[in-house]
Amino acid sequence: MPLDRRWIAAHIPHQGAMCLLDEVLEWNATDISCRTASHRLPGNPLRTRGHLQAICAIEYAAQAIALHGAVNSAASGVGPGMLASVRAVDLQADRLDDIAGDLTVRATRIGGDETALLYSFSVSSEQQLVASGRGTIVLRSAATASRADGSAN
Repeated sequence: MPLDRRWIAAHIPHQGAMCLLDEVLEWNATDISCRTASHRLPGNPLRTRGHLQAICAIEYAAQAIALHGAVNSAASGVGPGMLASVRAVDLQADRLDDIAGDLTVRATRIGGDETALLYSFSVSSEQQLVASGRGTIVLRSAATASRADGSAN
């Protein structure tokens, strides 16, 4: 069953217009697929000089990765993390805002341990690849997360 924008906003730190994904289409222990039309919105907060550059696909992928963690958190025991690096990024377009179709954002967990995770990602529209690459997520320990959330002294 797809998860809608309301569910997404409740499970990632990005709120309002910065919550870029509209729907989680499907997921399992290693993969997630999301859909969005936010790249066409004039009020997209990532626009600069009226355009949404293709490099912003990395933020779309990072939010899909965060959602993968959210939908699997109970089963995996993995806590929150942050995007530490991206590598092998291949952009097949200059801009996202001139793509007419919805974007499909996919992420696949390809490795990791209790300190970091490695994902591959792709952003496409109507079977046309727009961007791809790999991202490293550094995980916060339970103690670090509770201090950051203010729940420990």
